[in-house]
Amino acid sequence: MKVNANTMRKGHILEDGGKLYVITAANIVQPGKGGAFIQLEMKDVRTGTKTSMRFRTQETVERARLDEHEMSFLFAEGDQYTFMDKESFEQVTIPGDVIGDGKVFLQDGMEVVVQSFEGAPLSVELPQTVTLRIVEADPVVKGQTASSSYKPAVLENGVRVLVPPHVDAGTRIVVNVEDGTYLERAKD
Repeated sequence: MKVNANTMRKGHILEDGGKLYVITAANIVQPGKGGAFIQLEMKDVRTGTKTSMRFRTQETVERARLDEHEMSFLFAEGDQYTFMDKESFEQVTIPGDVIGDGKVFLQDGMEVVVQSFEGAPLSVELPQTVTLRIVEADPVVKGQTASSSYKPAVLENGVRVLVPPHVDAGTRIVVNVEDGTYLERAKD
């Protein structure tokens, strides 16, 4: 299906010249002179070859038609991640490189959308945010309150994030899955 180029995001599947590409990075660039464009870094699904393409923001691109299945994460074994289809209860094992960097945020029972082409899983869309507990946080240094400052903290999954000084160990926080940044304290 044809979509506007500036709507393409990381994890989307693009069809170009009979090949399928998974987008690994998307950056909108607005140079001082000339029109804005989107720079897409992509990986060929079949060969794994990386490539980069530029599109003007008003151009249309062909987004591949994929089968989407809502699945629940069950468990990880090494670099293999097992999901269960919510409709057929069929279990599917997906390698970690298909999931990408967000695999560290997977939690038991987490609902994801798995996109597949001809039965082969191509990408896994995780929720935008995840709630995790801080297990370790550095103490606040006195006198650093004049400007907004952040301190390092370690989450229960081992990921390091920067949090505001008022957040301590044991606090549950909401983290952006795409870039691993602190958003807010959990409401629960």
